Amino acid sequence: MSFLQQSTRHPCYDELAHEYFARMHVAVAPKCNISCKYCNIKYDCVSESRPGVVSRVLTPEEAYRKVQRTVAVLPRLTVVGIAGPGDPLANPQETFDTFALLAEGLPDLQLCLSTNGLMLADYADEIERYRINHVTVTMNTIDPAIGSQVYQAIFYKGKAYREQEAAAILIERQLAGIREIAARGIRVKVNSVLIPGVNDGHLAEVSRAVQDLGAFSHNIMPLIISPGSRYEREGRQAPDPELTVKVQEESAAIIPVMRHCRQCRADAVGLLGEDRGQDLYDTGNSETLPVYSLGEREQLLKELDDELESRHRRRFANNGDAETGIRIAVATRGGGKVNMHFGHAKEFLIYEVHGRESKLLGIRKIQAYCNGTVDCGEGADKGAILEDTIHLLRDCRILLCSGIGEYPQEKLRQADIMAITRKGEIQELLAECGRYYRYFRDSQIS
Repeated sequence: MSFLQQSTRHPCYDELAHEYFARMHVAVAPKCNISCKYCNIKYDCVSESRPGVVSRVLTPEEAYRKVQRTVAVLPRLTVVGIAGPGDPLANPQETFDTFALLAEGLPDLQLCLSTNGLMLADYADEIERYRINHVTVTMNTIDPAIGSQVYQAIFYKGKAYREQEAAAILIERQLAGIREIAARGIRVKVNSVLIPGVNDGHLAEVSRAVQDLGAFSHNIMPLIISPGSRYEREGRQAPDPELTVKVQEESAAIIPVMRHCRQCRADAVGLLGEDRGQDLYDTGNSETLPVYSLGEREQLLKELDDELESRHRRRFANNGDAETGIRIAVATRGGGKVNMHFGHAKEFLIYEVHGRESKLLGIRKIQAYCNGTVDCGEGADKGAILEDTIHLLRDCRILLCSGIGEYPQEKLRQADIMAITRKGEIQELLAECGRYYRYFRDSQIS
């Protein structure tokens, strides 16, 4: 597999790839060696989607068997990663035993490691030995004073450190680890949690520092307030979407910025935004799922490679223009298509459209308006949900979905958001909506 193909088949490392290829996280690493003020590892909460959440911790042997079963019924699976629920390198035996089994038994899969970076440089040899070709490091600051507002403590080489001293050691080890891993030709992505009032004015400096060390991408994720965390007790709030976009744009001038992150569970499986853990492993469902041979899987992956390459060529062919862009929200089940009813959407993809060119700005999660019920009309509880959704989409002028009820459509119209119900390829409909919007705008001006 070529170096380019390794990245384009990784749904977290290529924006378009997440519509074609699936990833799987195996939860074999329960212990963590740092204590973050925004984090609280919590097990067995299937309705929650955030890092650190799992239903059950697996042994390496259980994880390997689970990946074997998953590949057979989910041929789009190309990447298997270890991302917790603690830190993989705080559980080195379990982590590398799992990677050893995968590297030997399923060599066509790409292996991925997500870590806080405290022990990254110490395990560089093992990471290279087990052909782990993608490493993600969560790094929230390069300033120990800021770090003291993020980290409560770290546990390093048998000793506990707190507040600013802890942050200084962690930052030094993170920078050393990124430098070492990138120098070995391993792709490094840096994740940062955007914390309003703490590091929102500082993350461009993080981007510049990690790019100099060899990282190729920066993923700036809005803070999720974990139940029971210190940040929850302090009453901190998640960043406003406008702040998230602003900070991402500042870093995008320095280093490529990932905008399609779903902040996945530590046991997530499937396409990004489509956690299939329950239906894949439910006893009743698993017996009826089709099983794919190795040849059938290879043929499907080849077809997906060709389709993705064609999408990239079309994107590069569209040079766009200098007109002011518009923001468009998209409801989708995946596959690069508008195919989700407004009332069933739990997230929207937000694009900025300039002429024929579109750019993904990020993902905004919401509470589903209909909640699986038949009646999606007006109601006290639905009214509050709809108000929250409209507030979250207030910078968008168009919403693309496969269907919408009259009441939410009218409420969106009153907020100057045009709901358009169409099914089809996202990129084609974005271009069509962009042309329509410019025509409508210009006719109003004239």
